[in-house]
Amino acid sequence: MKLFFWFVFIIPVCFSAQTKATISIENNSDTDRKEAVVAISWKTILDRYPKIDTSNFVVINTKTRKQVIFQLEHGTSSAIQNLLVQIDVKAKSKLNLSIQEGKPEIFTVKTYARYVPERKDDFAWENDQIAFRTYGKAIEGSNEDAFGFDVWVKRTSRMIINERYQLADYHTDHGDGLDYYQVGHTLGAGNMAPYVKDTVRYSANYHRWKLLDNGPLRSTFQLIYDEWNSGGIKVTAVKTITLDAGSQLSRVENVFNFDEDKPMPLPVVVGISKRPAAGNILLNEQQGIMAYWEPTFGKNGTTAVGSILTTPTNMWADKVQLLAKTTVNNNEPIIYYTGAAWDKAGKFTDAKKWFEYLENFSLEIKNPLIISVK
Repeated sequence: MKLFFWFVFIIPVCFSAQTKATISIENNSDTDRKEAVVAISWKTILDRYPKIDTSNFVVINTKTRKQVIFQLEHGTSSAIQNLLVQIDVKAKSKLNLSIQEGKPEIFTVKTYARYVPERKDDFAWENDQIAFRTYGKAIEGSNEDAFGFDVWVKRTSRMIINERYQLADYHTDHGDGLDYYQVGHTLGAGNMAPYVKDTVRYSANYHRWKLLDNGPLRSTFQLIYDEWNSGGIKVTAVKTITLDAGSQLSRVENVFNFDEDKPMPLPVVVGISKRPAAGNILLNEQQGIMAYWEPTFGKNGTTAVGSILTTPTNMWADKVQLLAKTTVNNNEPIIYYTGAAWDKAGKFTDAKKWFEYLENFSLEIKNPLIISVK
């Protein structure tokens, strides 16, 4: 009798999601890009992955094999415009990401914006670094009225806008920051207004708003201003403000419409409120950088403010604010960047570090990351 022995070899099989598209992000500059929010055209992704399920895909760092935080950006359209990702890319190097089927992780919200009707029509926005607000119709004509952007300093990565409004004591530091910035009759932390006949022509406060995108990586909204008289020129404005995770600065895109028989550039200024005590000022017309390291306000610390213009400018300081003047054409967008930082957050502890940040930010605007989808 012959005995037959059958040996069964069990070979483990690893099942992994199949890559549907590959994104290459290249940094050709001499500086590292950290926590950069990058926009990849959704159309280019659809060209490679036309059957993508927007509720069932992940973005994977091909080197670490970990998921990458992402957001689908709509902007002014109901359709998806971009895939946003936040990544680090070292100088002179390339990063590869893959898009695969899968369940995305629950990402930490890093940006947030909202209309605040319970506080006289404020509109507030923040990210994991800093927070801002501007004023609405309900505050007009009161002794609280102000024309510029306000800064809410913070030293936490949490979203704090709602907590501060609920507490209703945001002029006191309860451990995560406060509002001690002074706007007054200035453009505050980088608002823009017409500059006609050597005078800043402030608008009234915004009267309408529209929230376009709201985190986790980018929040974008529009503020609509009613017509006002700018030294004999009737002007209306729409301001589209975008704040990315990790950034100290908001991107501001303004469109001015003005009443003129003949098309002409309208003089405009970006302004930063100046304090009576001495502070450190940078007016770099060549790079379009206007910056201010404020005098220290006792236990509240020091606020830093800065604006970066992308159009030719000349700059000066008057008694109440720093001003950067440029021009804008009728019904054509003008883009600049403006924001702030706080020394007690620990990231910027002196004027030199703040000025260097703005200089690097300016270089990054001029040297964007190179993106390809395969």
